[in-house]
Amino acid sequence: MNTNTLPTDELKKYGIINEDLSFSKKLNADDIQKFLKGYTIVADNDKNRATFQLTDNNTQLKVIYLERDKNLPEILKNSKDRVEYTDIQKVSNKLSPEFSALEKKAFIFDKETSKVVEFDFIKNATELTAIIADKKDTEELNHYKNELLKLKSYLLEKIDQYPEIAKEITNDLSIVSREINSVNSIATSQKQISKADDSDIQLNVNDPDVYQDANQRRDDEQEHDEEVEKSRKFRR
Repeated sequence: MNTNTLPTDELKKYGIINEDLSFSKKLNADDIQKFLKGYTIVADNDKNRATFQLTDNNTQLKVIYLERDKNLPEILKNSKDRVEYTDIQKVSNKLSPEFSALEKKAFIFDKETSKVVEFDFIKNATELTAIIADKKDTEELNHYKNELLKLKSYLLEKIDQYPEIAKEITNDLSIVSREINSVNSIATSQKQISKADDSDIQLNVNDPDVYQDANQRRDDEQEHDEEVEKSRKFRR
């Protein structure tokens, strides 16, 4: 790996390295090593997101600007009470109208670590569905399904517009469709469990109707027994 040909001017411009060529203190040793191996650095600010990646044997810096439909402080605040969904898309460039994939994210508060964790609908699909299902919340499950359907609709629209990358879009579409099927299966199972719970007979002696019905049945049985006894005496 060649680190002597790093695009230092670009890296300085974006605050990734300092004037003395040391890396920003915002990056730990693991972050730096991953970055030098081709991993992406992500920087968030309100609705804006920028990603930085070294390419061409670490001689070029690839920068992508993205925009979120909600600002980050709002997302982090709301995600402590509920699952917060957001869309991120590359900032349009009129001079380069190439395909810009929509990234749909879910922000979930992890009670064990007291941190908000970001999940991608494509990259973390299976894990995200499992987390939503584990909440056993029908409303939340339906909300998640609606977000999946929105993403599916978007991908179906783009697959016709960009036939040159239809394969990549189809792969994403398969993942989304699989998760929608999983959600439908989970919803069906939860309904069956709910019906089973509803079928349990609950007797409450404090319920006047139930109590009166029980008394009436007891009186009827007692009257029936007396009639049977009288019949026996008469036959004697």
